[in-house]
Amino acid sequence: MFTKPPLSRLPSALASPSAAASAGATASDLPVWNLDDLYPAIDSPAVRADLDRAHAEAVAFEGEYKGKLADALAQPGGAAALAAVIRRYEALEELIGRLYSYAGLVYAGDSDTVAHGKFYGDVQERLTTASAHLLFFSLELNAIEEAVLDAALDDPELGHYRPWLEDVRRGKPYELEPRVEQLFHEKSVTGRGAWNRLFDETVAAIRVDVEGESLTLEAALNRLQDPKEARRRAAAEALATAFKGETRTFALVMNVLAKDKEISDRWRGFEDVADSRHLANRVEREVVEALVTSVREAYPRLSHRYYAMKARWLGKDKLDHWDRNAPLPESDEREIGWDAARDTVLEAYGRFSPELAALGRKFFDKPWIDAPTRPGKSPGAFAHPTVPSVHPYLLLNYQGRVRDVMTLAHELGHGVHQLLAAPNGALMAPTPLTLAETASVFGEMLTFRSLLDAAKDPKTRRAMLAAKVEDMLNTVVRQIAFYGFERRIHLERRDGELTAERIGEIWMEVQAESLGPAIRLGPGYDTFWCYIGHFVHSPFYVYAYAFGDCLVNSLYAVYEDAATGFQDKYFAMLKAGGTRHHSELLAPFGLDARDPAFWSKGLSVIERMIDELEAADRAA
Repeated sequence: MFTKPPLSRLPSALASPSAAASAGATASDLPVWNLDDLYPAIDSPAVRADLDRAHAEAVAFEGEYKGKLADALAQPGGAAALAAVIRRYEALEELIGRLYSYAGLVYAGDSDTVAHGKFYGDVQERLTTASAHLLFFSLELNAIEEAVLDAALDDPELGHYRPWLEDVRRGKPYELEPRVEQLFHEKSVTGRGAWNRLFDETVAAIRVDVEGESLTLEAALNRLQDPKEARRRAAAEALATAFKGETRTFALVMNVLAKDKEISDRWRGFEDVADSRHLANRVEREVVEALVTSVREAYPRLSHRYYAMKARWLGKDKLDHWDRNAPLPESDEREIGWDAARDTVLEAYGRFSPELAALGRKFFDKPWIDAPTRPGKSPGAFAHPTVPSVHPYLLLNYQGRVRDVMTLAHELGHGVHQLLAAPNGALMAPTPLTLAETASVFGEMLTFRSLLDAAKDPKTRRAMLAAKVEDMLNTVVRQIAFYGFERRIHLERRDGELTAERIGEIWMEVQAESLGPAIRLGPGYDTFWCYIGHFVHSPFYVYAYAFGDCLVNSLYAVYEDAATGFQDKYFAMLKAGGTRHHSELLAPFGLDARDPAFWSKGLSVIERMIDELEAADRAA
């Protein structure tokens, strides 16, 4: 199913074509995706036919197999027969996923067009109705006795689906009576799905009045990286004004969805507000708690220390919140055209592995990337895998900054990962979120190290190190702070609705703790929780970024020390998709996420970079 891409990564800039041109990348220079590999148009007969077919085949599937799985498995040859049923179910999931993907990508590319919004909503509604006929399948699989299913898995055909079946079984304690499951499923269109859409359309429609210019949200956020403080401050104040006008709507969305989740969690029997996310991620609660504890304990050594140093660099006693991502005076402000960005990333990938670069080049040789900025386009960046029989698509908002090149490296890593995992099929290709960031962050690291190695001037090197530290703080510290914010919102919501003011108070407390005393959180910053899509689309998703960054830091250290064989193990990990637990995938590298030292090792990479910056500061 299409999942709306999260927006909490530091976004690539979104601006008008004229602004993009000034950044060395005109709209005409940039690639635009072609979705014909999914469907030729929203009104094409192929879409209508597949929507009809999805519904008809789902109804037929239910009619043929509902109430019969356990008996069928008990018959001679039952294991092979069940494998055939699962293959049919997988084909249906592929068809439904194809339609969801197309509707979601059309909408992400331009949500301002009314027809796109209607198409997206209509497809969701049709597919929700169709997939309701498939709800029985996992429920009946989980009703099969454990011993019976374990014995049947000795059959090679059924054994192929063991990882997926084991995932299905993990959800068994939280399943409800079939008619309740159907009710939850069908009402999602008018419940969570509707509130998600309201949030999306509200965010896409925001226009920010900055110094007489009417900017999209992403363009205004991009001004927070402007070299001139006056422009950063104007953007921050304008953003606060724009958010303030929408806080009642955003607070209502937050309250409704938190309550919706509390109802679902209570009915299903989840103990902690984040347990459903941990289950989906196939990660133990104690592993996540160890990560969160390690990062929070490291705040003084990481973010607090770095921002105090940055304040000195900028000649201030404290940084205002609009200075947090300000470029350093010697920052690399080159205008990087699209071809140069492509070559930079592919060369970095190629130095690690020619195969990795060859896979990445497919995205540039074919129309699989949408890079220009335009009104109504989803902000930020994402890689959407679509379905295994097609290929991923990348959405960017490219403006020619060095940070945009890093975003390209990140999303291309996702795309390559998704290509490698696709042969596992629709049921087992998706990677749990805890490992879904592995290839993307690793791709960023390869690109960063390549650029850093080429930097000979000490000032340039310091600026690059500082930019990388800031990206890592945004990925680790900021995301764990987001996780803490979400936990507090969801826990406090149990006692009643939270006003927009109360949500803002919690936001300010969490941000102050994570960013430290060197950053002054001024008036208006209490509204900056509004636009972060994770909180709406994927509650508690955010820790996956910190998990992935710390994992890759540890993984990259293994790569630097490895003599041979690392690339083979790395490709095996990516190709596994969702077929193996994180403990199995990390074992060949000698890493274990259950070990507290694992998180310390990952965080120490950031700490050493800050040490290097401090040493350079003292030597200057």
